[in-house]
Amino acid sequence: MKLNSISSSLSIYTSRLVKFILDRLVAAIALLVFAPLLVLIAIAIYIRIGHPIFFTQPRPGKDGRIFTFYKFRTMTNERDSEGKLLPDEKRLTPLGQLLRKTSLDELPQLWNVLKGDMSFVGPRPLIVEYLNRYTPEQARRHEVKPGITGWVQVNGRNALSWEEKFKLDVWYVDCWSLWLDLKILFMTVFKVLQQEGISQEGYATSEEFKGEPD
Repeated sequence: MKLNSISSSLSIYTSRLVKFILDRLVAAIALLVFAPLLVLIAIAIYIRIGHPIFFTQPRPGKDGRIFTFYKFRTMTNERDSEGKLLPDEKRLTPLGQLLRKTSLDELPQLWNVLKGDMSFVGPRPLIVEYLNRYTPEQARRHEVKPGITGWVQVNGRNALSWEEKFKLDVWYVDCWSLWLDLKILFMTVFKVLQQEGISQEGYATSEEFKGEPD
């Protein structure tokens, strides 16, 4: 039993090391390959939406450590008469809708993967404000690095409830393997083409997570 346990631990360690190396290697290659596209998108955003080109925000990563998250900007900074930002769905531009439908707005996260903040596959990094709203079980999503895509994204994305999303995130943490990551990457390609679950009805993405009811 002890030998089996040691063998299993070594196998998991080796798999995670392979994932770490592949993440950075593929991210570096992808940034070079997609460089012309990244420049074209940046120019289009500057012309159609304005400055800044990138949306940046602090997000919690593995073990809740905060990092700077990058996306292409898809919304304006329009405000109401009191100076408050308008709802997301009213600030989302036609160009922004196109970028979200094709998931091209996520391309800058290749830099996050290269830096080691994120992985290609893992639970999506949510906002810092949610950290103290998770139950202990939901917080287990932070036991692994967040990803550009994940088990939630290929099983409903924003059409799912928060409860369903967190269950899928924890399932991924418990059942992780390199083969599962590969399966998710292949499924992601088809989901992007189908353009399903991009937003929850009535929202630009999804409703705010307010924590479990008392």
